[in-house]
Amino acid sequence: MNRSREHKKINMIFRHHSSLWALQKHTRGIYEVSYSKSRYISTTVLKRRAITMTYNSYPSNTSSSSKNLLPIVIMHGLFGSKMNWKSLAKAISQRTNRHVYAVDARNHGDSPHTPDLDYSLLGEDLINFLKEQSIEKAILMGHSMGGRAVMAAAFLQPSLVSSLFVLDMSPIGMSPSISSLPRYVEYMKRVTVPSELNTADARKYVDNFLQPAIPEAGIRQFLLSSLVKGKDGFRWRFNLQAIGDCFNPHIVNFPLVEEGYKYYGKTVFVGGALSDYLRPSIEPEIRRIFPSSSFHYIEGAGHWLHADKPQEFLNTIVPIIDTLE
Repeated sequence: MNRSREHKKINMIFRHHSSLWALQKHTRGIYEVSYSKSRYISTTVLKRRAITMTYNSYPSNTSSSSKNLLPIVIMHGLFGSKMNWKSLAKAISQRTNRHVYAVDARNHGDSPHTPDLDYSLLGEDLINFLKEQSIEKAILMGHSMGGRAVMAAAFLQPSLVSSLFVLDMSPIGMSPSISSLPRYVEYMKRVTVPSELNTADARKYVDNFLQPAIPEAGIRQFLLSSLVKGKDGFRWRFNLQAIGDCFNPHIVNFPLVEEGYKYYGKTVFVGGALSDYLRPSIEPEIRRIFPSSSFHYIEGAGHWLHADKPQEFLNTIVPIIDTLE
């Protein structure tokens, strides 16, 4: 792998996971073991670095009481961006009187694109964001992929995390519906948009192209919101190559749980009642990882619960946030 990273030569024996990649926690989990087909490997370890994420900021009012309240940092899900949270982040800030940040995860939105994408890195990126913003402690909130990212940050640096809000995501298992995502990636890679089209017509063109692979109109519209026109023509704002390459195992699996991490701070799981990403049947297992967890389900909402039922979502989380420091 030819990457401009600091190299550290070591000889270590690692157990090989079900994939052809093995990850080993070293200091704070930011080392990657190179590709091997053997069960046990001796290899070179490359240090991977956190990125500086782009973000939108929604300050609280200037009253003295609001200055003492911890800020909230929100991370979107796979294929999303900080713009998905523009209205809700503003509403959360106004209703809780807290400073709210909505960030772009690596390989999404306006944040840097890298070949790597896994939950340890996303957690490190969140930790780096808090340090860059001189935030000593924060409430972290994440949807789907972002939900596991905020869990990873809490595992890796619990002293920086006051509490977690995990939206329609579990630390264990995965919805069977996620198996369709590689097909989405392959179809999106094939898209070639005529450069003479304006953005509205380009999105209609791509919508028709994606329909055989993605029959759900709502999902297509969500993806199309990230189709933008640049100087070289239309492009996706997320890194399709990295998402496709890292999907299995790094997005499907959550190895930090297998490594025995726990988080003892307050953790609020909010699921869509129509979704299978978070289910009441697995609550006991989740409580073994997050002993101070509570569970809430929004009726009539699917996986994108905050988009399906925005008022009900706000009415669920705001009273809980108001009880926090």
